Amino acid sequence: MNIIETVSNYLSYDFVKYALIAGVLVSLCSALLGVNLVLKRYSMIGDGLSHVAFGATAIAAVLNAAPMYFALPVTVIAAILLLRMGKNTKIQGDAATAMISVGALALGYMLMNIFSTNANVSGDVCTTLFGSTSILTLSKTDVYMCLALAAVVIVCYVVFYNRLFSVTFDESFATATGTNAAVYNLALAIITAVVIVLAMNIVGALLVSALIIFPALSAMRIFKSFKSVVISSAIIAVVCSLSGIFASMIFDTPVGATIVAADAIVFGVFCIAGKIKK
Repeated sequence: MNIIETVSNYLSYDFVKYALIAGVLVSLCSALLGVNLVLKRYSMIGDGLSHVAFGATAIAAVLNAAPMYFALPVTVIAAILLLRMGKNTKIQGDAATAMISVGALALGYMLMNIFSTNANVSGDVCTTLFGSTSILTLSKTDVYMCLALAAVVIVCYVVFYNRLFSVTFDESFATATGTNAAVYNLALAIITAVVIVLAMNIVGALLVSALIIFPALSAMRIFKSFKSVVISSAIIAVVCSLSGIFASMIFDTPVGATIVAADAIVFGVFCIAGKIKK
């Protein structure tokens, strides 16, 4: 069976179509948010919140609750706490992120071992951390959530583009001109938490921050203006997501890891291209 027949065969299944739609939408949202997070030096907040989402998913499994609907509010609350703790002079932002993320990761793993109803605990942990099979079990509801999220993020970016730009580069100036920087920072943290919970189904808890960081950093190797970086980052994210999913079908590799590998390869190419351009 050649490559075209293999891909065509996979595309005949609804769960593969759901995976493609969700992968593209979540990658797009992650890339848009990633530009602001990287420029504000908040890129590690994605890694911290992904660990919190893992812990919340473990608790949901113990309580027999729906993982996504339980993890979503918990991760949003954690995002708000991280934002507040980052302003505390006694606990700096990076220390607060490390403290919450490591604690949540340890709690989640402990609960999965103590209260697991499945004999294959290591398989459950691997799936949650690396998203090895989660993307293949997406429901229509999950896809609709991704559609709604993508619509909200894109509309917010278009409507509040100038204010997000000013808050990202100079909060003091933005505040002086009447922009409530705290509100926009809070909204950015909450939306990031929502994106991370959804992205866990695609690449898993440990790899989710790659969707936020890689496209933005790749775009910054070539482009210098904020608008160019945002647009190119979104394009890179979508292309890498599609490439990773199709490559995983052809070569029978884990979906999440393949998407991240595609992002890493593109980053390397853009680094070389950036040096040549200079």
